[in-house]
Amino acid sequence: MKISITGASGFVGINLLEYLKFPHELKTLSIRYQPDQTFEINADALIHLAGKAHDLKKVSHPQDYYEANFELTKQLFDTFLLSGAKVFIFMSTVKAVADEVKAVLSEDEIPNPKTHYGIAKYQAEQYILNKELPEGKRAYILRPCMIHGPGNKGNLNLLYQLVAKGLPWPLGAFENKRSFLSIENLCFVIKELLNNEAIPSGVYQVADDESLSTNELIQLLGTTLGKKSIIFNIPSSWIRKIAKFGDYLHLPLNSERLQKLTENYEVSNQKIIAAIGKPLPVKAKAGLLQTFESFKIKNKNDH
Repeated sequence: MKISITGASGFVGINLLEYLKFPHELKTLSIRYQPDQTFEINADALIHLAGKAHDLKKVSHPQDYYEANFELTKQLFDTFLLSGAKVFIFMSTVKAVADEVKAVLSEDEIPNPKTHYGIAKYQAEQYILNKELPEGKRAYILRPCMIHGPGNKGNLNLLYQLVAKGLPWPLGAFENKRSFLSIENLCFVIKELLNNEAIPSGVYQVADDESLSTNELIQLLGTTLGKKSIIFNIPSSWIRKIAKFGDYLHLPLNSERLQKLTENYEVSNQKIIAAIGKPLPVKAKAGLLQTFESFKIKNKNDH
């Protein structure tokens, strides 16, 4: 199968190229948004990973999200509809549905994105879903939760640094559950969608089978590092007050970061598992341990 992949230089793209290289013929497609552009697709499948990621530093212009995540997707999908390609896979996000989750998030949830990132991805989803697919073509929208794996940066790396330095985790009083997604499980799902013509087009959330609390993550990190993880159960009301001071004094712990570290965000993967008819290859804890081991190796090499 000939497969074209956009955004191949990103974390997901690098892993996917490695995962799919045999027996497929892979081609990377380097694209940026420009008005009125069209593309040439000489492939059986198009995997669209390119886009503008959520900017935690908040220096991006809203327009950047709509051009990179909505307009560009629209152009690519229109090209796909007119091309000989049979499969289109669009990498969306759970943030196209909700920024905060009360119960377990499923595909039945009525989307209510709050950020420009989430809104632009949701607009792209709607554009794809509202177009009629020609006979023999399939289109999949994937909504992954927090993706991790060897070579990944982000919040998990920050937690790793904390435990590696022997510092205590002060937020033990917060009980939360979060879903994660091992990069290997995501690549496995994409491979199944490419190969199995019986899987219906549509929207699918992607997450590991189990969700974990941040306290459990800290304990797993301790296991990886061979250190006793120190968890302090400081009353949550005190921590919230400290975070409010952090908002004004620009401290590392502020209300937004506290929310990110302690929120519940459980994502159901039942629809994709039922569609594939196979279990995911990597268990949640095993995948996280693999990621943490990679941090350990990187840190050793850096020193």
